Amino acid sequence: MKGYPFFVVKAIIKTSFTCWHSFYFNDYMNTLFPVAPEFPPGFHYYPDFINEAEEAKLVSAIRETPLHTFHFQGYEAKRKVASFGYDWSFEKRVLSKGKQIPQSFSWVVQKVAAFMDITPDHFAELLVTEYPVGSVINWHRDAPPFDIIAGISLHTDCVFRLRPQEKAKQNRKSVISFTVQRRSLYIIQGTARTEWQHSTSPVKEVRYSITLRSLKSPV
Repeated sequence: MKGYPFFVVKAIIKTSFTCWHSFYFNDYMNTLFPVAPEFPPGFHYYPDFINEAEEAKLVSAIRETPLHTFHFQGYEAKRKVASFGYDWSFEKRVLSKGKQIPQSFSWVVQKVAAFMDITPDHFAELLVTEYPVGSVINWHRDAPPFDIIAGISLHTDCVFRLRPQEKAKQNRKSVISFTVQRRSLYIIQGTARTEWQHSTSPVKEVRYSITLRSLKSPV
């Protein structure tokens, strides 16, 4: 049957292998048209939010930014960060105002804000992160004072995961796993922010990210 179109081959073998071929056909169609995961309310994902030139501009700005190792409750994480605007101390559990957001990142704050139909000053923090090969983000919800979370993934893709915050609802089937592509934007708010945790799998290449956070209450 070499050279026959796919739908002709299906017709030829239908009578003998209906069940098997239906499975094959469905798998074939899913490969052509991948089914998007069903996200919890408040989680939104937008691939290709920025273009290649904008990504290069951000990566260059990050590489020129002094970064320090991230510490979480006495634990030294395998990633480096720089926080601007309001910063949350996990050791002291205190929100404090830090350095002003650098001009080199202001355009991306404006771009995300315009996309979300809010003002740029709605974002109180900009976090720059470098993830070396093999680094992960463990299961967590973002710090209590923050509300809306917007993240832009840079330089490589990563596997992003979501699961319910409530332990009774946590099982293998409850985990939503999907690829967050480089140059994409994800937004976490509402139920996805308050009732779900997120994490990432180990990255195979160096990855960077820009995270923007708003505050629940004015300071």
